[in-house]
Amino acid sequence: MWRDWPESLCAAGGYRGLVYSRPGYGASTPRAPDERWPVDFMHTQALEVLPRLFAALNVQQPWLIGHSDGGSIALIHAAQRPEHTAGVVAMAPHIMVEELSIESIRKAAHVYRTTDLRARLARYHADPDSAFWGWNDVWLDPAFRGWSIEAMLARLRCPVLAVQGADDEYGTLAQIEGIRERAPQTELCVLDRCGHSPHRDRPDALTAAIVDFITRHEADTTLRGGMP
Repeated sequence: MWRDWPESLCAAGGYRGLVYSRPGYGASTPRAPDERWPVDFMHTQALEVLPRLFAALNVQQPWLIGHSDGGSIALIHAAQRPEHTAGVVAMAPHIMVEELSIESIRKAAHVYRTTDLRARLARYHADPDSAFWGWNDVWLDPAFRGWSIEAMLARLRCPVLAVQGADDEYGTLAQIEGIRERAPQTELCVLDRCGHSPHRDRPDALTAAIVDFITRHEADTTLRGGMP
């Protein structure tokens, strides 16, 4: 569902990009029909799956760009493995559960059951039920209401760009403001006329912000004699 935006970003910044679908999404191994993701699924992705993926592909100190749950996963990984992370761009991340998020996710379940949303998601996911219900079920699990990564954000050492649309239907600006409160090096980018998916709603503005952010911080690293 990222379509050609990653390629456009890499072309604009001169980057090499690795784009992958997490288990349960895209063409990756789908979730078993009777499998429910545990409340700590983002920690598992950040601290078990990503390190194995990077080790298998010999990726060292990447810039992590993640959206929504993926933004949270990137933050968890960077906080727990600071020596392995060059920087993070977290787009519409979640650091705690808000009532706005729960209500929007509840509405999404109704839309999935009553409209052609499943057929539209099938363009991007080999098993749309795996992708949708894996995400929807865990977020609506009562046990998930207490989920938070706020306490670990103070461990972030790398540059962080936290991006959110002003009209995000899945979270308020408290999400990205909470990152900066705990990790003062965080830069905020709030995009107007933008909902939960900046790469869809404001791709050019998002690309410009990311390229500027990475360029400035890679220059700082080089001047200090470090490895970009």
